[in-house]
Amino acid sequence: MLRKGKRFDLGGHSLECFEQADLIAVSPGVPLDIAPLKHATQNGIPLLGEIELAARECAAPIVAVTGTNGKSTTTSLLGEIFQHWGKQVFVGGNLGTPLVNACATQDWDYLVVELSSFQLETVDQFCPQYGLLLNLSEDHLDRYPDLDSYYAAKQQLFRNMGSEQTVVLNADDQQVLQLASDVMSRRVLFSGSSLINEGMGRDGGELVWRWQGEEARFKLSELQIKGAHNIENVMAAMIPALLEGCPAAIAWQAVCAFRGLEHRMNLVRELDGVSWYNDSKGTNVGSVLKSLSGLDAPVTLIAGGKDKGGDYSLLRPLLEERVSDLILIGEAASKMARELAGTAQIHHAADLADAVLLAQQVTQKSGTVLLSPACSSFDMFENFARRGDEFCRLVMQLGQRESA
Repeated sequence: MLRKGKRFDLGGHSLECFEQADLIAVSPGVPLDIAPLKHATQNGIPLLGEIELAARECAAPIVAVTGTNGKSTTTSLLGEIFQHWGKQVFVGGNLGTPLVNACATQDWDYLVVELSSFQLETVDQFCPQYGLLLNLSEDHLDRYPDLDSYYAAKQQLFRNMGSEQTVVLNADDQQVLQLASDVMSRRVLFSGSSLINEGMGRDGGELVWRWQGEEARFKLSELQIKGAHNIENVMAAMIPALLEGCPAAIAWQAVCAFRGLEHRMNLVRELDGVSWYNDSKGTNVGSVLKSLSGLDAPVTLIAGGKDKGGDYSLLRPLLEERVSDLILIGEAASKMARELAGTAQIHHAADLADAVLLAQQVTQKSGTVLLSPACSSFDMFENFARRGDEFCRLVMQLGQRESA
């Protein structure tokens, strides 16, 4: 069907359209191995994503953030730092606002872009001024045939980066260091466990920035966001701004004012001595591990949803140490129960509402309830945000338990 020079191909895909195209712009949610796209590739037609196309039209330097976990927090922190410094900054990408929206104006000083592995699959000439790789662990194995394929998509971040660009890497993640081992760009490391000679490290209760003979120290007690994973996010976010000349005091003021993202380890309420946390954005095993590591036992963990192919057995040591009750929901519940048997008292709930009521019953006073699913939401909810919103609504409806 043609309309004003456009052709609409509805109700399926005709190979003729894919044969005649000069370029195919692919949504990141569409796998590149479906038949029409494979046919296009065989005919030499380029498959490019919105990130690639938008970046070609943007003049401002791009700070690109990827990794398995912490991308959204780090991207948001970067935006806060640049804004606090008085810069015009675009913040978007996988975080929500498409990069193509930045093309409407060229007044930006910086473009800060969160990138998923899906978005990185379809880059070609994309070359950020700063490329941040935060961490790597299992994720999206429902899309990729194996872990190496997932990591290879992440590696696309460095595809065109050379000596004039900078990569920011997690020194505590050996997989990150290995993936970036051949990158010729300037390398700046951060570590949440030790000091770094040239980069950002940790010395007890302080972060330490060392660069070209100078040193600055920052007290972790001043941060409003907590947890080892957030310390890493803060370090990664500060590095590009400091290298660009942002005064250390301004960068630190910005991160200290940051209260965190919705659906990422947010305290919903305290009731009957129990703390309820919404971590609906914890959609993979690595994310749940980081969230649990910041809590003291006993924890009641609500998990489950649409399986993404992850290895839930990696949760076993931390569950044995900190989780008293594990409440499972959704399509992945049976698989999770098998792989986590013996770690905690396992319960099955019909839905999230049932899980919240059950959590109130089994959690002892002074304990914690954590929604951190290790799965996507698509079996029960439109997205992780809807799941988190519903959890918060259900928790706020709870009344106090009657004394026995």
